[in-house]
Amino acid sequence: METLIRDLRYGWRVLRKSRGFAVVATLTLALGIGATTAIFSVVYGVLLRPLPYDKPGQIVRLWELNAIRHPVNFTDPNFDDIVAQNHSFDGLAEYADDTQSVSGGIQPVRVPTAAVSKEFFQVMHVSPVLGRSFVPDEQHLGAAPTALVGYGFWREFLGSNRDLSSIKLNLEGKAVSVVGVLPAGFRFPEDAQIWVPRELYEHFSSRTAHNWEVIGRLRDGVTPEKAHAELATIAHAIKQQYGRDADITDVFMVRLQDALTKAIRPALLILLGAVGFLLLIACANVVNLLLAQAASRSRELALRTAIGADRGRLVRQFLTEALLLSLTGGLAGVLAAQWGVAALVRLAPPDLSLGAGVSISLPVLGFAFGLSVLIAIALGVGHALQATSANVQQALAEHGRSQTVSSGSQRLGRIIVEGQIAITIVLLTGASLLGRSLLRVLAIDPGFRTEHIVTMEMALPFTEQDADKVRRVQFLDNLFDKLRAIPGVLEAGGAGGLPLADDLSDGTFVEMTPGQKPPQIMDEFGEWMHDSQRTGYADYDATSTGYFRTLGIPLIEGRWFDDRDTIDAAHVALVNQALVRQKWPNQDAIGRIIEFGNMDGDLRPLTIVGVVGDVRENLEIPPSPTVYVDYRQRPQSTRHFTAVLLAQADPAAIVSAARQIVRQLDPNIPPAFNTFAQVFSSSLKTRRFNLTLVGVFAATALLLAMTGLYGVMAFAVARRTGEFGVRMALGASAGNILQIVIGQGIRTTGIGMLVGLIGALAISRTLQSLLFGLSANDPLTLAMAVGALVVVALLACYIPARRAAKVDPIVALRYE
Repeated sequence: METLIRDLRYGWRVLRKSRGFAVVATLTLALGIGATTAIFSVVYGVLLRPLPYDKPGQIVRLWELNAIRHPVNFTDPNFDDIVAQNHSFDGLAEYADDTQSVSGGIQPVRVPTAAVSKEFFQVMHVSPVLGRSFVPDEQHLGAAPTALVGYGFWREFLGSNRDLSSIKLNLEGKAVSVVGVLPAGFRFPEDAQIWVPRELYEHFSSRTAHNWEVIGRLRDGVTPEKAHAELATIAHAIKQQYGRDADITDVFMVRLQDALTKAIRPALLILLGAVGFLLLIACANVVNLLLAQAASRSRELALRTAIGADRGRLVRQFLTEALLLSLTGGLAGVLAAQWGVAALVRLAPPDLSLGAGVSISLPVLGFAFGLSVLIAIALGVGHALQATSANVQQALAEHGRSQTVSSGSQRLGRIIVEGQIAITIVLLTGASLLGRSLLRVLAIDPGFRTEHIVTMEMALPFTEQDADKVRRVQFLDNLFDKLRAIPGVLEAGGAGGLPLADDLSDGTFVEMTPGQKPPQIMDEFGEWMHDSQRTGYADYDATSTGYFRTLGIPLIEGRWFDDRDTIDAAHVALVNQALVRQKWPNQDAIGRIIEFGNMDGDLRPLTIVGVVGDVRENLEIPPSPTVYVDYRQRPQSTRHFTAVLLAQADPAAIVSAARQIVRQLDPNIPPAFNTFAQVFSSSLKTRRFNLTLVGVFAATALLLAMTGLYGVMAFAVARRTGEFGVRMALGASAGNILQIVIGQGIRTTGIGMLVGLIGALAISRTLQSLLFGLSANDPLTLAMAVGALVVVALLACYIPARRAAKVDPIVALRYE
């Protein structure tokens, strides 16, 4: 310990004496460690941190696999068979999430809700902290509605009222009794704040109605592989028994944590790899600084060796100094990471769901400390071996400046810079690919107007009875009339789902032959769906004519919905061009009759009366085939409905007026407002997030690499000052000296770029899933990365080369 304390004191004096070196090295390490720690905090919080449930590794998410091996939700009878026949699970549960308007608390609010089957809370090992859970009398069709609420909802909207019997919520137009409060932090699924019994909803007998998500808890000692083998056997038996009436062929199962993070995992791992490269470049810069530091301390080390210090003692001293340097840089990096995490949370896209789980927690601090120690060992050992490898007698005998650095050290410095340049090429290529992909996405025509559009999203109650449907039509008719009357509103309409929101229902429709009798029951319609010649697949959207006019979606053929299309008239539909191209290429779609009753339970056929332009629900995929129905004929499809307003006035004033209109029509419906420009921008937020971070890492790497190149070139010029003086004395021009120095820099840069290009071609393939309209080996992108690096490298080489070219031969000859 006494030796360690002496080493620490001596190391501190050395760093204090070389303040410039210490500050630059510490800041460089702080940059690398801070960025890495910030990204790791996100990776840990999203991907690695165990879910906040009891034995989370035993909770799994399950899907049916259809004939094309595509995961789909479970049907009720298939789920029942799985529950009855398996021996691998402690429990299996159905659930579905939704956003609904809820009143009865302090104020009406739109909140995520979930319908969960009776074993759901058993699977999650969660019990109410206040009140009770559901009882069997509340878990059947027709039972009095009850609900459990989240702790946050109870405190914020129910005023922490402990007398639950006095609380009645209005949910889906029904009075619901609150019977319990779940623990703080429990918000599964999808940040749910209210849970109701799934058994309140109809149990469908169809084995093709995929309505429910499923989770399960494995029994102790049962492996996922064993459980899957059992479920696959059950699925095969179901398919064999029911044939074409069941489309299940297998079961897909993953850990719940993997299911929740599947979409964001590739991007986060790529970001972690990118910041890892940045850390390598930062460490390489510090190594170059240490090489220069070792040169200035060569006589000191020779003297210490001459008076008896063995190599192990010197290595220990260098390790101590490196540890001081690395831990100081690590501490500064953690402080910077605190700011970085806050910035990441603000910048993150919605699907990343950053929040309390992403922070500088103890595991993250442990990672930062371990990283700092690892860097210290690597830097200290490397520095020590290099510094103590010199010949003692030669080091004591030589006093000239040019002899203080061996050619081996110079070669090592150049190799390090070549590695920095290689890694920088990889990061620049990745950033360029992501940037060009974003530009290509932005160049896509979405097929609708995005500017001057205000959206008003509403969660409306179910319309199960005919009287409810009439009231819904009247509500929306009145709403649109009043919205159009707002000063500054040019047009208003609405739809069940908007482009870029990914919230449209989709399913299989059947084309009917002329004169064919419509199905009377859903099972009859299901029989028709087995005829592949008559079926098609499309999105389904309930809209108004004003919706198309507001968004500027053109009518290509036929007519719009109009006043003749009442709820009692023959039902009609509009289709988009994508559906016509898919189902009726080079044919007339007008007048064709389709049956799409599986979308909303209405088996009345739809006659196509118009064809409208394509819109993209996602900018990165082609327009989906879509069937549009009139909200006045299918009001049951308007449970989630968004009004759109074409505005030429201040959006804030329009929002205020629209909010007041909704409050007057129904005070229990809290609307949510946005602009389509914001919706459009939000749809690209994940791409911007990835591009911003990789771009920042690439720019920082470029700066560090060029700083390293500049340092090596400047050091080489200083070492060769006498040589340049001799050359100029013998007749060499400034241009000749400039050419020598720049040539050496270009050779170093060229080797690094060649290695980097090979690495970029190999590693950039991992980005393919994040690219749009580009190959991972796009030659123009590689050329852009190389061009940017060449320009900066030339600048980094030119400054020391220009200094060398201006050396006075007389001064240079006296330099030694």
